[in-house]
Amino acid sequence: MTPFERVDLNKADLEQADPSNADLARAVHGKADLNKTPPAGKALAVTARNVVKAFGERKVLDGLSLDIAPGEFVALLGRSGCGKTTLLRALVGIDAITSGTLSMPPVRAAVFQEPRLMLWKRAWRNVALGVRKPDVQQLALKALAEVGLAERAHAWPATLSGGEAQRVALARALVREPQLLLLDEPFAALDALTRIRMHQLILTLWQAHLPAVLLVTHDVDEALLLADRILVMADGKVAAEISNAGARPRHIDDPQLQEKRRQLLALLGVEEKPTYAAYVAQQGAQLDALHAAQLEARRDAEAQLQTETQPENHSETQRIRVAA
Repeated sequence: MTPFERVDLNKADLEQADPSNADLARAVHGKADLNKTPPAGKALAVTARNVVKAFGERKVLDGLSLDIAPGEFVALLGRSGCGKTTLLRALVGIDAITSGTLSMPPVRAAVFQEPRLMLWKRAWRNVALGVRKPDVQQLALKALAEVGLAERAHAWPATLSGGEAQRVALARALVREPQLLLLDEPFAALDALTRIRMHQLILTLWQAHLPAVLLVTHDVDEALLLADRILVMADGKVAAEISNAGARPRHIDDPQLQEKRRQLLALLGVEEKPTYAAYVAQQGAQLDALHAAQLEARRDAEAQLQTETQPENHSETQRIRVAA
């Protein structure tokens, strides 16, 4: 499979101005053909067979195989260093694999943990970066409206909050109408409330555009709330898979999700800690048991005391009677 089709829009200038933009220059310069996602049931969006990616003697991906269907939302979990980001970089087209076969659609886009915006371009121009269409500004403005930033279209990146900057990055990905959307921990740097809003936004946009989605995350709850299927990577390959095709919206306290959560944490080698409510309930039960044991011990002691003192009282009564 060939990498992205490149365009010549300031690619060299991007890398020369800021070497950290090299990945972005390759990732965002994808095909600008805004085709709709092919209907489900036809060719798979992603097919990987025995994929190996080696750095010297070390194989980060070691015989990895997976399939992702068109329009499917898949989450990828795994410990740090297991190869998640390496796989995503191969799917974006940033890195070539060492061996195996990797097939993906030509129109794909990525959103990373950092927004990676061009500070010298206004928000809408960041969204339009690499899109070669006569109506590119209108497309960019429409994409920004979809992520709730219509009023910030002409803002400079430095004036955006973290959540706003990440929404611009998401609009930049979606303006291409990708058949495959790759998300590399895009919500990890956001605060809890902003993360919840972004979860709701990504689901809304996914349901509207229906790309295949691969979300790389360390957050088990995030995977359960968003994905249809959850893969667990270990030792450079997919070690486990859990179906998660429940109805949306989902609530993490759902008993079925809690059971899947326990399964995933066990697969990741993480001992689940009780919630605060469970901890309080556990402590209360232990206190109740301790209190009950203390009461029982007190009753036993009182009964024993009565047993020991009763004969003495009886003898004393007899002596009084004899004396009388």
